[in-house]
Amino acid sequence: MAKGYFVAHLDVTNPDNYVEYRDKAPGTVAQYGGTYLTRGGDMDTIEGDPLPSRTVVLEFPSVEAARAWYNSPEYQAIIGIRHANAAGHAQIVEGAD
Repeated sequence: MAKGYFVAHLDVTNPDNYVEYRDKAPGTVAQYGGTYLTRGGDMDTIEGDPLPSRTVVLEFPSVEAARAWYNSPEYQAIIGIRHANAAGHAQIVEGAD
């Protein structure tokens, strides 16, 4: 079974209010078997248009686990904080076997 990845490229528009989301999200990720591979580290776009300034990559045991986390009551209870304080794109991607 291929792993599942949640990939988000975000511009945090209100850093002070985003802190609450940043502090609460890891507990929801761990609850669904996920781990952080990167969480807003330094980034250098070497091809294409520049991406938003923050990239987050989460690894889950499967795509199904990634979707279960994203749609979970625990995560849905805090996703509004991210939406209100950051703009960008998020994807769930199937890993290579």
